Amino acid sequence: MNLIVMVLSSLLATPPAHADRTIASIAPPAGFARTPMPKGSFGAWLRALDLKPQGTPVRHYDGTIKPNQGAHYAVVDLSTGKRNLQQCADAIIRLRSEYLWQRGTADQISFRFTNNTAVPWKKWRQGWRTKVRGNKVKWVKSAPPSRSRATFDGYLRTLMMYAGTASLSRELPRREPARLGAGDVLVQGGFPGHAVMVLDEARSSNGETVLLLGQSFMPAQDFHVLVNPSAAAISPWYRAADIAGRGIATPEWKPFRARDLRRFPR
Repeated sequence: MNLIVMVLSSLLATPPAHADRTIASIAPPAGFARTPMPKGSFGAWLRALDLKPQGTPVRHYDGTIKPNQGAHYAVVDLSTGKRNLQQCADAIIRLRSEYLWQRGTADQISFRFTNNTAVPWKKWRQGWRTKVRGNKVKWVKSAPPSRSRATFDGYLRTLMMYAGTASLSRELPRREPARLGAGDVLVQGGFPGHAVMVLDEARSSNGETVLLLGQSFMPAQDFHVLVNPSAAAISPWYRAADIAGRGIATPEWKPFRARDLRRFPR
C-alpha cells in the first residue's frame, strides 16, 4: 500500500510534458507574486491563454520551423492561419478581438487601416465590406448580415491585410510608464515596425514590477512568449522600470522605450 501511495504522489508531483499549461503557469522570479486581475479583464484573459507543450518549436504560417528558436520561452496555442498575415501587430489585433468576441462585446471591436480608415466589426457584420484601391477605401454593402464565426474570421483577415504597426501606434492612446502592465502594447510604428504584447505582470514586496512579453514576427508565425536576452536570472520576465531608462530590449528588435507604450481602452 505504501508503495502505491509513493507512486501516486510521484505522478502528481511531476506532471507529464504534455500537461495543459497557461500563461499563469509560468512562475514569476523569486520574491515576486502575480498582481490580482479583475475578473473579466483583458489582463485576466491573457493570463489564461493556453500554451502548447513544452519544447514546441515556433513555426511559420506555412509550417516551416523558424530558424531562430532561441527567442521564445513558450508557444501560445493560437492558430496562425495559412497565409502570411498574422505578423506582430496583427497578432495583437487578433488577441484583443478574440477577447471581446469571447466576452460577448464584439461590437466594441474597431481598428484602423494604415490609411486611417476605421473598420468596425459592427458595420462588417451588417454586410458592409471594404474595397481597397491604392490608398483609398470604399465601403460597399455586398454580403448578407451575419454574426457567424466564419464572417468574423474574414473580418480579422481583412484587418491583418491592411492594418499594422503604423496604424496601431497611431490609434492607441499612450500609456504612462509607471502604469505599464498586462494588456498594454509596446509598438514602434513603421514599414517595418514591431509590436509586442504585455501578457502578464508580477510585483515584489518593494513595488518592483516584472512583465511577460509575447510576439509574432515576420513572416507570420506562432505567437510566443519571449525570453529576456538581457537578464537571464529573471528570464522570461522583464523589468517594467527599464521602459523609462535604457528601454526594454527583446531578442529580435531594438529596445522599446516610454514613447512606444500604448494601451487599449479599459
